[in-house]
Amino acid sequence: MAKTSLTVDTADLTSRITRTPFPGSRKIYIEGSRPDIRVPFREVSLTDTLVAEGANTRREANPPLRLFDVSGVYTDPAVSIDVTRGLQPLRGAWINERQDTEALDGISSAYGRERLNDPALSALRMAKAPVPRRAKAGMNVSQMHYARKGIITPEMEYIAIRENLVRAQLAERLAT
Repeated sequence: MAKTSLTVDTADLTSRITRTPFPGSRKIYIEGSRPDIRVPFREVSLTDTLVAEGANTRREANPPLRLFDVSGVYTDPAVSIDVTRGLQPLRGAWINERQDTEALDGISSAYGRERLNDPALSALRMAKAPVPRRAKAGMNVSQMHYARKGIITPEMEYIAIRENLVRAQLAERLAT
């Protein structure tokens, strides 16, 4: 079987990333209780509704629709993208603040070490790989564990903002 050489043309890859806003929309962020909790949304402009009133029609403006934006920072023109460096660690500060994890000296799994030592995969590696972490001795670092202890983490707040937006919009529309 012929050995395949793996190469990555980062210039080509970077040129194919869509960076512009989707038509009729713009990227916005809803901030949480602290400045580093910023949840991305896509605000979509809606066309007017034609309302029939007897023989006449009138236009009724529709408010923009906000949707959770899964495109991440790639459609944020204010963010610099470098595919060889990966994404910024969104949760890094949150994890460090809890002081219940520690950085490992390196990759600890046999599979991970095997991949790291495989020169055929070197073209696929990030310029700066994230440092693996683990829970400190006796610590449980799951979101479920924090919730059971009554701790609301920044991750939980982020998800609550993301998931409750539609409910808030509906309540706002029903109130008008």
